[in-house]
Amino acid sequence: MKSRTFNKTRLATSLSLILGAVAAMPAVAQESEEKELTAGDFEVIEVSGIRESLTKAMLTKKAASGVVDAISAEDIGKFPDTNLAESLQRITGVSIDRSNGEGSRITVRGFGPDYNLVTLNGRQMPAASIEATSASSSRSFDFGNLASEGVSAVEVYKTSLAAKPTGGIGSTVNLVTAKPLSNPGLTASASVKGVYDNSTETGSKVTPELSGIYSQTFNDDKFGIQLIGSYQERDSGSASAETGNGWYTIKGDGGDWGSLPQDTFENPPQENDVYSVPRNLAYNFNEFRRTRTNGQLTLQYRPVDNFTSTLDYTYSELETRTMRQQISTWFNGQPVYGEYTQGSNTEGSVIGPVIYADNSGSDVGLGTSDFTRVNENNSIGVNFEWLVSDRLELELDYHHSTAEAGPGDNLGSDNVISGVQFDRVLTEVDYSQDFPVMDITYADGVDGLDPSRMLTSGTSFRNSYMKSEIDQIQFSGKYYVDEGILGSIDFGISAIEVDNRSAYSNAQRDTWGGYGAPEDYPDDIFIQQDLPSRFDDILGSNGGSLEPFYYASSMQDFLSAISAIATANGDNLGPCGTELCMDPNYSTDRRTTETQWAAYVQANMSFEIGTMPANLVVGVRYEDTDVESTALVPEYSTIAWTGDNEFTAQAVGNQFTSLDGGYDHFLPSVDFNIEVVEDLIVRASYSKTITRPSYQSIQGGLTIGELARFNGGTGNAGNPNLLPFESTNIDLSTEYYYGEGSYVSIGYFDKSVDNFIAQDSYTDTVFNLPNPFGGPRYQEAVEALGTDDATAVRQYFVDQGYTNADGQIVGIAGEDPLMPYTIIQDINADTRNVDGFEMAVQHIFGETGFGVIVNYTTVDGDVTYDNYNTNKGEAPNQFVLPGLSDTANAVLFYEKDAWEVRLAWNWRDKFFASGFDGNGERNPIYVEEYSQLDASVRYQAMENLEVFVEGINITNEYQRTHGRHPNMLIGVYDGEPRYNVGVRYNF
Repeated sequence: MKSRTFNKTRLATSLSLILGAVAAMPAVAQESEEKELTAGDFEVIEVSGIRESLTKAMLTKKAASGVVDAISAEDIGKFPDTNLAESLQRITGVSIDRSNGEGSRITVRGFGPDYNLVTLNGRQMPAASIEATSASSSRSFDFGNLASEGVSAVEVYKTSLAAKPTGGIGSTVNLVTAKPLSNPGLTASASVKGVYDNSTETGSKVTPELSGIYSQTFNDDKFGIQLIGSYQERDSGSASAETGNGWYTIKGDGGDWGSLPQDTFENPPQENDVYSVPRNLAYNFNEFRRTRTNGQLTLQYRPVDNFTSTLDYTYSELETRTMRQQISTWFNGQPVYGEYTQGSNTEGSVIGPVIYADNSGSDVGLGTSDFTRVNENNSIGVNFEWLVSDRLELELDYHHSTAEAGPGDNLGSDNVISGVQFDRVLTEVDYSQDFPVMDITYADGVDGLDPSRMLTSGTSFRNSYMKSEIDQIQFSGKYYVDEGILGSIDFGISAIEVDNRSAYSNAQRDTWGGYGAPEDYPDDIFIQQDLPSRFDDILGSNGGSLEPFYYASSMQDFLSAISAIATANGDNLGPCGTELCMDPNYSTDRRTTETQWAAYVQANMSFEIGTMPANLVVGVRYEDTDVESTALVPEYSTIAWTGDNEFTAQAVGNQFTSLDGGYDHFLPSVDFNIEVVEDLIVRASYSKTITRPSYQSIQGGLTIGELARFNGGTGNAGNPNLLPFESTNIDLSTEYYYGEGSYVSIGYFDKSVDNFIAQDSYTDTVFNLPNPFGGPRYQEAVEALGTDDATAVRQYFVDQGYTNADGQIVGIAGEDPLMPYTIIQDINADTRNVDGFEMAVQHIFGETGFGVIVNYTTVDGDVTYDNYNTNKGEAPNQFVLPGLSDTANAVLFYEKDAWEVRLAWNWRDKFFASGFDGNGERNPIYVEEYSQLDASVRYQAMENLEVFVEGINITNEYQRTHGRHPNMLIGVYDGEPRYNVGVRYNF
């Protein structure tokens, strides 16, 4: 572990010294993106006429050094997709995650969002995200925060160069913005688009998107100004069925919580079968209202031909309001009858439910949520480029960038008020098809859901916040040697400080037995809604026993009713007294400062082997990173038994603890290509790259979840001494260019990952918290009642006065057993290997106007999950790299005269997403195979006027996730098509 740390003052001093050393530089070279394009070191897919652009793409790919793909705009403000992620998924080996029906984060060659670094004009970008019930720990960049109008190109570097920043073992993605001096003269355009989204039930099905571009140069093109702005609104909705609290896994036919009775289940588990029982099932109905505002201002000054200065500012704000209604049931491990799939009673046998019935007598939950999240990004930078002589170019770049995400108001970043009706006596679920059909049996004399019997129970108002701040300075140069085989040498140094804060609090009321009485809640605040019609596109949703309706309520109606009860009773509901709100005082607060120093040198060589022209790029990059991590650690006194199977740790205070760490790396890279025969190119690349651990992994303390179950809770411990993933990469590829705009290529990649960061867990009675469940008072209650029914036992505690002054059932130190917690901690594990093939074909059918692009990527690795391993007792814990999957794309296009038509199909195979399900237990989550068809039609109506129609997910596909067995549903998510209709006019 490194003992030294660097604070802001030291970094700022260093930066000022570097700035001072080059302050006298009087001039600049050409635009950086122009240099990249003329260097011919990446594949560019232009959109200025498909055939012409694909021919250019073929030529630049042929001349490339390394494996780099890109998509570029036809001109300023005309990127091929509104969403950058949805464009990137067309690139070989790139797949995306979707949020609210839009692309958000990318996976490259099987490595998920956290393993890909995103830069803006070569600058490392901060990222901030929100988690529903915890502090965020992700470094991944959400492309949904940025509109595409201000981006002129996106470059995906799949192989590493010493001159490029590291941080992504999957890829480095560079977003390139337009510059006014690259577009001399006056350029102006405006675009108006209407988005039609049929998925919304309560919002506007048609919403506007507006964008405008102004770029002009003055004084003989020595000064330029560019202003780009966009404003977008979108209302959408979604319906899902989810086992949000996960599955409880059991092996064999022995007794355990939730174990199946052998005599009432068809195909009951045998001694060597592994199975799981659900903890809950919920139908969720979401409405989203998204508003996105983007702006860019760029100023450039080129007083002489060899010097250019650039000042740029980029701003984005994404505000998303989520309104959710839910009908749900909790299962307390009391299965009564049903059917499971047939097991083999041998090692590896995992069985899943077909019919599952549980007679947990409790409530039907009718949750209501209404919360707003705001993501704001700011980046300001200055760049100087100086062509010192014919042999030497120098560049200095500095930027300060922030990303901040948090709640939009005092109702928090996520919330729920649980409406309830306490008449459920049995719940049956049919898991035989994609959709789980839930059938609820009500108490005698109760004819289903009835507003006159409804009230509320517990509430939760969560406050998740994240802010990332980056200061970075980079000094680089290129020296042209032009002697022998050595053409040029690249060199540079950089310093970067990344400050990240992730925080979370939860204002939760554990009044799960109900608050007030049904008569305290007006019947008319509960609005009946049809249920089956919301899922009519999902296989199995037409089950005859499906609940026919649910009841929706507005958040404001619930807030008013609860506040009225609290005022009448003199109750304190939390931080805002008799009003419900989030808690501004964080219980989880992680603060991390990473100081990174880097230097590189890279030699660029050209020569011939026999008569075969060849290029060789050899470089090395040195990086040194210091980590200082501080975390707020809550302190607890005891456990309160707040619900039948709900136990809450009682906090009594908190304190900050700090830990330090660090590491350094030499990262070599070698890229070689040779034209074996005319139009046949062979490439080979070798490099080492790193990806840094998540912020949660390196937090400086241990935290536990406040809510636990009868058998324990979960927590997380940080490890700032974690080393980053270190990947040794080998790439081999062959490309044959056989005609105008047509080629075929095949490539192989291999990544051997050291310091593989995996999650391990251990069980301990952290904080020594006494738990009333299982203690002497509990045993007394069971003996007196002759049953261990949780509701009855809790009532016995109350009747006997076994409560504290607040009426809570709490553990007694020295008398009750201590609550066990499963603590999850990241560790550096063994080396793992990932490899795969990339294949692509691009063909233009002569002068017909038709063409096709097809690519396919296979990914494999020695990191598979064993579903038979329950991760309990003596069984070893497992770790798996999430996101590994095969992907494919097929694009059919037609371009002739004024028409341009595209059909794009994207496919991703099943992949492992997580090793922990909703209850924090070690259970896998798999995302099932998914494909989507998009289409676009453009017509050049006039010289300056274009009309277009775009369709996303036009075949109305839905997504599904499951656990150890396909019948163990995690979630099924309805999908709806989205259409854009618009015009674009160039002035």
